Formats: sequence, structure tokens, C-alpha cells
Amino acid sequence: MDKLAIDGGTPVRSSPIHYGRQCIEEDDIQIVADVLRGELITTGPKVELLEKNLCTLTGAKYAVVVSSGTAALHCACMALGIKSGDEVITTPMTLAASANCALFCGAKPVFADINPETYNISPVSIRQHITEKTKAIIPVDFTGQAVELDEIQQICKEHKLILIEDAAHAIGTKYKGKPIGSISDMTIFSFHPVKTITGGEGGAILTNNREYYEKLLLYRSHAITRDESQMMHPTHEKWYYEQIDLGYNYRMTDFQAALISSQLTKLARFSARRHYIVEKYNAAFSQMPEVTIQKEIPESDTTRHLYILKLNPEYLNADRREIFDALFAENIRCNVHYIPVYYHPYYQKLGYKKGLCPIAEELYENILTLPLYYLMTEEDIEDVVIAIKKVIVHYRKNND
Repeated sequence: MDKLAIDGGTPVRSSPIHYGRQCIEEDDIQIVADVLRGELITTGPKVELLEKNLCTLTGAKYAVVVSSGTAALHCACMALGIKSGDEVITTPMTLAASANCALFCGAKPVFADINPETYNISPVSIRQHITEKTKAIIPVDFTGQAVELDEIQQICKEHKLILIEDAAHAIGTKYKGKPIGSISDMTIFSFHPVKTITGGEGGAILTNNREYYEKLLLYRSHAITRDESQMMHPTHEKWYYEQIDLGYNYRMTDFQAALISSQLTKLARFSARRHYIVEKYNAAFSQMPEVTIQKEIPESDTTRHLYILKLNPEYLNADRREIFDALFAENIRCNVHYIPVYYHPYYQKLGYKKGLCPIAEELYENILTLPLYYLMTEEDIEDVVIAIKKVIVHYRKNND
């Protein structure tokens, strides 16, 4: 067997391939340039156009775009009226923003465990964590796969809870044929550069609820209004406005909105390519006992944001760190998604302890995120497969 690159051999690749990368094409650049040359570069017509386009894509009645996915989560919690004394149930297998949004409002994040096969939040565990203080559930469509929405909606109905779906990974995904974005009470998207489509940064909240929509509009812009029907002291002066609550500057620029609208026209193409890469990976790794691929529920037609490979320690003479380093030496720049939220020092200071979600914790110890993005070539895909197999064979137990 050839020696691994970390032992002085030749790497599979001569240049690194990273786990994610945006695809910005010439028409995207031109659209942004046109906005920059125009009169309005923020709070202008491209923002309204993007909101309309998101409604068309998802079937939601209303869309509010904001500066980031985190801002979207925060606005959703504010629109719901989450406050001190409330509890919000979410998953630990996510970026901290999915839980931080509750803290921003003074509420307590409560972590439910995951399904060991899909890696999404477990409806059974959600039920086990509901108390009289629970106000909302924030499930995360981890890697882009839809959560078990029917079951979670039923839980919300039984306990009079609000469902805020964190679909930061899942634009383009459908659940039972219906686009993610129009199903939950509120759904948030993210447009960070490693997501399927990007605006550099940016986020959106989708809802069918008019009351939530009007609150979202307020909270993204300082809670300042020019609508006389919302004012305490309305006048007929055209210049007059009032701040009627405590809001934030979460506005999106017009050039970001223009870029995202341009990217939306390519979503089907981007999704198809991600489907293809996932199928190639699944075919390559599904018969390897040393690794496990993520299971998908039949209800989810998934546009995959991340490809997670779980290592099976009982078949390997190496831990995750050794395999990660070996792949790095092969110029395959993997990542890990995610460190459980309550592992972070800030959450530990709040009193959270390891051991809350044992299934999620065991998963975290053994997962790697492989490269997955639209611009990957056939050679890139093949290099990832070759490198994974090379490293796994090297560290396989009872390897002759």
C-alpha cells in the first residue's frame, strides 16, 4: 500500500479542496454592478423584489429579508414575543445561532437529542423536554434534510407551541413535495457563502401569518414606523415617524438582494449538481463498514448543504483527529459540523453540562464534513473518494 502523504508520500491532490465554496457567475456580478451604479443601494426595489421571489419559490405569503440568518432567527423570536422565563427547544447539532436567538430575548434554550440515523432533532426527545414554560420549537433542517415536520407540527398543535423552522441549510428542499418555507409558522433561510445560494451574507424569514409579518418588518429596522395606524401620536407630516418598540438594524442592502435574486434563478441547477455529488458519494461509501452515511427520510427531497460521513471506531485503528489530519495531508480540507452548542464555554458558564444529549455527543465525536458544492468537477469528486478510501484502508483494523 502506498504511504500516506503525512508519512512523506504524494498527496492525492496537488492543491487543496475545501468543504464549501460559493459560485458567483458573470451575470451575478453584472447585476450587483448595476445596483451599485444606480441611485439606491439599500432599502430599495431589489429588496422588495427578492422578497417577492422568495414567496414565489416557496409558496409562503410573506417574506422579510434581513442581514443574516442569525438576524432572521432573532427577528422570528421577537415577532413571537419570546421573553425571559420562556423556554425554546432546539437541537445541539447546529450553529450556536439556533439557540442564541432565544438567549437574545432572555429565554432559555433547551436541547433535545437527535435521531441517530438522520441526525435531525428527534420528535420523541422534543416531547420529553416540553414544560409549562415551553413557548416554541426551533428544529434545524440539518445538512439540508427536512425534519419530521408532520410529527413536530402535531406536537406544536397539542401543546400550543410555535414552530420556527431553521432552514438555513435547506433552501431548495421539499417536504412531501412542498417547498420548505411555506410549511412552518416561520421559516428562516441563510445566504452565507457556503450555502446553496449566497448574497455574501443575508437571511430571510418566511411566514403565512400577517401579524408576524408586520412585526418582522418593524424589528429589522429599529422598530421605527411611518404607518400612522401603528403610531401613538400620528400626524399628517410626511417627515414624521415613531419608534414604537426596541428593534435592530437588520436591513439587507439592495446589492445583496440583487445577488440573491440572481442566484435564485440558478437554484434548480445548483440543487441538481448537489444531488449528483451526494449520489456519487453514497455509491462510493455505502458498502464500507468503517463509515456510515446519513439516512434520509422519504418525505424529504433534499438539496444537501453538507455531506456528513460518520466514522465507525470499532473498525478503525485511529480516531477522528488522526483521520482528519490524514485527509488534510491529502489536500482534502474537511470540516466538522457541529460542536454541540452546549459544549461551548459560554453555555458551560450558563450551567449547561455535557451529557445532555448522548446521541448527539456520540455523533459529534465521529463525524467529518466532506467537500460539497456546485463548482466541484468530476476530478474533484473522484479525488475526495480516492482520499477517503486511501485513508480508511490505511487505518482499517486487521489491515494486512
